Amino acid sequence: MTVRLTSIPAFGEADLSNCEREQIHLAGSIQPCGALLVAREPELAIVQASANAAGLLGLDGPITGRPLTALPGDLASRMRPLLELPMRTVPASLRCHVGARGETFDALLHRPPAGGLVIELARADPPRDLSGLLDRALHHVLASASLRSLCDEAARFFREVTGYDRVMAYRFDEEGHGEVFAEDRAPHLEPYLGNHYPASDIPQIARRLYVRNRIRVLVDVDYVPVPVQPRLSPLTGRELDMSLCFLRSISPLHLQYLKNMGVAATMVASLVVGGRLWGLIACHHYAPRLVPFEVRAVAEVLAEAVAIRIAALESFAQAQAEIAVRRLEQRMVEAVARKGDWRAALFDGSEALLQPLGATGAALLFEDETLTVGEVPGTPELRAIGAWLDVQPQRRVFATAAFGLDAPEFAPLRAIASGLVAVPLSEAPGEYLIWFRPERIHTVTWGGDPFKPVIVGNDPTELSPRRSFAQWHQEVVMTSAPWTPAELTSARLIGETLTDVVLQFRAVRTLIARDQLAQVEGRLGAAAQPVLIADPAGAVILSNRPCRDLLQAAGSMPARLEDLAACCADAAEIRRRLAAVLRERRYWRGDIRLRLADGGQRPLMLRVDPVQAAPGRVLGFVVMLTDLTERNAAAAARRAFQDGVVDEPPRRAGRSDSRADLTLRRLLLPIVENAQVAALEITDGVEMARIPEMLDSVRASVARAAELLEHMLRRAR
Repeated sequence: MTVRLTSIPAFGEADLSNCEREQIHLAGSIQPCGALLVAREPELAIVQASANAAGLLGLDGPITGRPLTALPGDLASRMRPLLELPMRTVPASLRCHVGARGETFDALLHRPPAGGLVIELARADPPRDLSGLLDRALHHVLASASLRSLCDEAARFFREVTGYDRVMAYRFDEEGHGEVFAEDRAPHLEPYLGNHYPASDIPQIARRLYVRNRIRVLVDVDYVPVPVQPRLSPLTGRELDMSLCFLRSISPLHLQYLKNMGVAATMVASLVVGGRLWGLIACHHYAPRLVPFEVRAVAEVLAEAVAIRIAALESFAQAQAEIAVRRLEQRMVEAVARKGDWRAALFDGSEALLQPLGATGAALLFEDETLTVGEVPGTPELRAIGAWLDVQPQRRVFATAAFGLDAPEFAPLRAIASGLVAVPLSEAPGEYLIWFRPERIHTVTWGGDPFKPVIVGNDPTELSPRRSFAQWHQEVVMTSAPWTPAELTSARLIGETLTDVVLQFRAVRTLIARDQLAQVEGRLGAAAQPVLIADPAGAVILSNRPCRDLLQAAGSMPARLEDLAACCADAAEIRRRLAAVLRERRYWRGDIRLRLADGGQRPLMLRVDPVQAAPGRVLGFVVMLTDLTERNAAAAARRAFQDGVVDEPPRRAGRSDSRADLTLRRLLLPIVENAQVAALEITDGVEMARIPEMLDSVRASVARAAELLEHMLRRAR
């Protein structure tokens, strides 16, 4: 492959060596199916316009320099009520009559980040009432019980409402490769269902735009671009940011890609889940096709609803995995109480340990001992794997479906260990719980050979290897079945549980065997969670560094258990509680607010466990401190979600008993219900730190859907 070393290429000047950096949002031109105007606010003087604007509107002479109020028709008066809206993420829409001929146009308005007001005009089709179809589609989305059925329904409804020849639900994997996950097509077309496409087909800059602009339309692959004049904005001196422009020109590289496929027109809707691009709904047509605004609006609302449902289904799968993990945790807790050890319970019955991850074998490397279940490598190989993991970047869950490719020295183990997931049990080296999967020799069907040499040249027709999209079959070896997000969640939860169990187990052993204190203290001190140990009288005899760092930030390190109260905001109440713990030799757990030396406070959960040597005899107390910052942030996010999704949309839709508001209320109901289900599954199935992000994503999707519906219904009025 010949690589041309260049700076960031301007729009239309990229080749296959630098298309990842092509500035596709600075297109400087539009598709000729409409016209674009840029106005300076507040006077609304036109400072930029597409070269076809005057002709489309039947006007003589240049259009730049004119105020919008001087254009024939009612554009200026119809848009004036919308100027109070931000219009930075969702363009506002209206229907108007503008131009010398008084034609009816659909107008889209938005404000790019650098300022100004962008108005896009396209001739309007007769209005259609699609609310019934949308209502039916939304209820089908809410009723979908699996990703497969959801994507099948989405492809079917998209094709029904848009009329495109082919509609595909396209899902990305962790490496960015795409798979046609669902499809609805005209009977004469060859199927693409199950085809895979390499990540390089969609540059990263395009993926970022798909997150910002959720609906993109190409009317005719053979169109002649219409330039925006002047090219540089008089408002900024720079090129116009066209990220949210419906009419924005398409990269010549992508146009050639579509021509190579035989596609003449497209519409693509983004599926954004948790702030990331989960996939696309890609619509293809084999003749030029422009869909009216109503269809695009319905498609965008439906895409947001599908994304919310995906979040709910994926979170539900993770919640189910957590239930299985909690059962395993309960068994270990009971084993510790009965036998003083947790390892036997972990391996008592293979299904409890293997089933949550769909693994065929597992191994525990702990304190120089090895316990196994199922099909696993031999003990020397397991110890070598532990040493290899020690030198990898530390993470809560290490996972690979191509272990022999990542570490060629372990390739001979591929029959039983092509897939590997490992969780550390502590900060000590060589202590892991590891799951294994065998090699899965399988065939991947690509839409064209993705491994042919790439020819780079100035001629855009040289788009090898993507000139052929005939199915190309690749036999994949040295890999296992991929680990799913739910399985990795199970591994993380088991790892977190074992980390706590290991920490508790070692604390108990410290009290039972004081002669082993020196050996155990090092491992206890390496734990990331703050913990301290007190003797039966409450004197602190041991604490780890995280605990000391935490309490010293509050001003002092307590010598006795009751002295913890001096570090707390509610000192008197906490002292009373701790005194009762010491007096009654009982367990206590409660929330405290640690006072910091700088005047701030940190929310913590304080857990005190008495260690019973025999009935009526306590060896001491184990105290663990857990930071509740993430939990409180999640609670705040749930309150904000309640206000922003459950309360605000009904208030917005219930301002009057007008027909439009009744329609809005009816359409919002399944969207809000869908969001509530997603919120429940997110709260139950997602790790604490990600709950605010996921709830905010769902809330934003509902807000976008509500805003889109309001614009659609406002324009219909």
